Amino acid sequence: MTNEKTEKPRRVLDPVERSMEILFGFIMVLTFTCSISAASAGKEEIRTMIFGALGCNLAWGIVDGVMYLLNTLAERGRGLKLFKGVRQTLDAEQARRMIADALPPAVASILSPAELDSIQGKLRQLPEPPPRARLHKNDYLGALGVLILVFLSTLPMIFPFAIFQNTLRALRFSNGIAIALLFIMGYRLGKYSDGRPWITGFAMMGIGVGLVIITMALGG
Repeated sequence: MTNEKTEKPRRVLDPVERSMEILFGFIMVLTFTCSISAASAGKEEIRTMIFGALGCNLAWGIVDGVMYLLNTLAERGRGLKLFKGVRQTLDAEQARRMIADALPPAVASILSPAELDSIQGKLRQLPEPPPRARLHKNDYLGALGVLILVFLSTLPMIFPFAIFQNTLRALRFSNGIAIALLFIMGYRLGKYSDGRPWITGFAMMGIGVGLVIITMALGG
């Protein structure tokens, strides 16, 4: 609940969101690479797979970028509505409830009515908010960042098919890279969440492989 004019640029994606975006990218690429027959695949089939994987992740990146913008606009609009409501209401109890609902429960639980009233008073002293929520330059840069993140997740697993003539060797390297990256991503996620990095890493590997199997079984 902030004034849009004084709002600081928010982080594009937190580590959990980044991990999920990369995981989705991995699953799409693995779905393509695992459909290749190492024994009979020709150069044309490999080329089709490479362009298919790149195009699929590019399209997914565009969709994710657009959804990022829509989500940002919706969140900002909700915050602006709440901000205006707190400033305009004459009902002290309603203002306290609105402010408390906008705060993390642990924080709201330790604030006294007088402190909540003080917050409302300070909000009223801020400049008049804009009539409606808008997207800014940083939001579009954030959406571009989401697109790039999803698309770049394709490249490490596609690269072996571009440098190895032997399809089986390329497939093994590609799958090995995917498994290693899934573990690294899970390990970093475990450290961020103050969990067990090694267990989270192996769990991410299992989840990724399991989702690929399900996707392929369903015709993905």
